[in-house]
Amino acid sequence: MGQGQRERVATSLTGAVGEEIGGFLAPVDAELERRYPGDPGTRQPVHTVYVPGDDFAADTLRVWGDRALAALDEHAPDAASFAAVLGLDGALAEDVYGRVRAKLEREPVEDLRVDFEDGYGNRPDAEEDETAARAARLIAAAHAAGTAAPYMGVRVKCMEAAVRDRGIRTLDIFLTGLMDTGGLPDGLVLTLPKVTYAEQVTAMARLLDAFEKTRGLEPGRIGFEIQIETSQAVLAADGTATVARMLQAAQGRATGLHYGTFDYSACLGVSAAHQASDHPAADHAKAVMQVAAAGTGVRVSDGSTNVLPVGPTEQVHDAWRLHYGLTRRALARAYYQGWDMHPGHLPTRYAAVFAFYREGFARAADRLARYAGRAGGDVMDEPATAKALAGYLLRGLDCGALDITELAGLSGLSRAVLEQFASPRHGDLTGSA
Repeated sequence: MGQGQRERVATSLTGAVGEEIGGFLAPVDAELERRYPGDPGTRQPVHTVYVPGDDFAADTLRVWGDRALAALDEHAPDAASFAAVLGLDGALAEDVYGRVRAKLEREPVEDLRVDFEDGYGNRPDAEEDETAARAARLIAAAHAAGTAAPYMGVRVKCMEAAVRDRGIRTLDIFLTGLMDTGGLPDGLVLTLPKVTYAEQVTAMARLLDAFEKTRGLEPGRIGFEIQIETSQAVLAADGTATVARMLQAAQGRATGLHYGTFDYSACLGVSAAHQASDHPAADHAKAVMQVAAAGTGVRVSDGSTNVLPVGPTEQVHDAWRLHYGLTRRALARAYYQGWDMHPGHLPTRYAAVFAFYREGFARAADRLARYAGRAGGDVMDEPATAKALAGYLLRGLDCGALDITELAGLSGLSRAVLEQFASPRHGDLTGSA
């Protein structure tokens, strides 16, 4: 056999067989692409802060940051004292503490929801009308001034009959106010609470469709989060996973599934003293949510703790340790977002997030660099693991735990390469361009 010639490989099947199989699976291919488009590749905030509608003001973001910094000044004025509370080692503590303070000064809140539901209650219609209109004006002004959080929006009342009309009107006033003051901003997020039936999700999708048509917006422009706060939202009467139906009922508009710690716990009869995000009932609900959302592009968020870091220093430290531990537990379970209820939660939210990424980033960067260079190592990583490693590093960059210069110096990988690995084309986990 001459140089450059290859031995002929024998086959038995004709090309028609492959074509027949391809035709048979074409509907499945299309369905897979539609239902499981993969992660959107956008930034996911590490938390959601919700503020009652009547408390929301032009300086709310700065006030939360300043109150968080004041809590550090009073109860953990240096890295050593903060490390003693949270159990951080010396070198990591210095790094984390400095980054936490810088974050609170630069971007104290990543995601804010102006609340017209539990945190606001039932008010006279004229009062809620004005509060909704004011929220739109303030958010529009913040975006115009460049002081907005990366994500901002509202949580309106649910689709249950008693409050449905009020929730629809509040949402209409809010969205109309934004449209009349420069248009819908990037990072707009809406939250639909207390969903029990998939039809309520469909109703929200139809409502947004009607608004888009009325205002001449691109179809599907407005998405929303579904808050899982009832047992019926997890398991239907026939034993199926309701939350999976809800994702389809959203007609492509669902952006998140948010676990409601206290409403859900109460729905299951969990006593108040044991209502927490690490209760077995909470773990079950979030596991179902996580599996239902996997591959769909819908993000899952943990709930919150109602133990507030207030009072004397010892009490604040106890609350900080609890919040830090719950946040680290959630991160290990791939719940990369949670809800914070008080400015005093911000120091431990960011400390937990930063420590999580700082502790593992060197190892993750080395593994991904070896995979990208097809070099050996003590772990044999697969394409799916490379995807997870890249996603981990990108989340660390987005929140401020990592810097692109240190990451590039350690791994030789740019952000663009990380994004290729984290969000490969469908069916291709190589990360190739």
